[in-house]
Amino acid sequence: MLTIRPAAERGHANHGWLDSNFSFSFADYYDAAHMGFRALRVINEDYIAPAMGFGKHPHRDMEILTYVLEGAVQHEDTTGASETLVPGELQHMSAGSGVRHSEMNPSDSETLHLLQIWLLPNKLGIPPKYEQKRFSVEEQPNQLHLLASADARDGSFKIYSDAELLAAKLEAGGSVSHTFKLGNGWLQMARGAVSVAGGVLKAGDGLQLEGESSVTISSDTGAEFLLFDLA
Repeated sequence: MLTIRPAAERGHANHGWLDSNFSFSFADYYDAAHMGFRALRVINEDYIAPAMGFGKHPHRDMEILTYVLEGAVQHEDTTGASETLVPGELQHMSAGSGVRHSEMNPSDSETLHLLQIWLLPNKLGIPPKYEQKRFSVEEQPNQLHLLASADARDGSFKIYSDAELLAAKLEAGGSVSHTFKLGNGWLQMARGAVSVAGGVLKAGDGLQLEGESSVTISSDTGAEFLLFDLA
């Protein structure tokens, strides 16, 4: 079963320095029909103003992934990590037994645009961990790149969740196919437009794929998206 989550129907909050869209219930946005899907609990699309960001705050027992579309994130946390994340890189933080971190836009002029993802863990109380890595999504278009998985195969991050994260950038006329390993999927559009199962998805749209064995995604004009493989 395929269910579209249109970008315009997401939750929304604008705090001036932070403009956010919520695919699932988050903070003051609550919708009982959209509490997450399988292990996928949060997909927030955030626009963060120059020189602003999230000060030091706590997390616990959550797998957190950050995918930057434009700008940069300055990250610091209580594991000792202090890094800057830019487009083309993925950030992974296992909050585990507890961690505090900050995420700031270090630019004085450029807006930061990112997707932040929370995955429910399949193991609680693990030691917190931070890592980031550059993947070849931009350099190798028209193919799916595995970014995170439970077994860390193919150079992906090891995550403690019943989920896998893939990403792709399609050139005009490009197409990719995926056979679901865990049985369900979620497609989150980042840029451009794609065709899936006779429908069209545009930037910000999501697509829930429940009980589907595979999916083919194509684009006439070019696109970038994240694909989750979920148990």
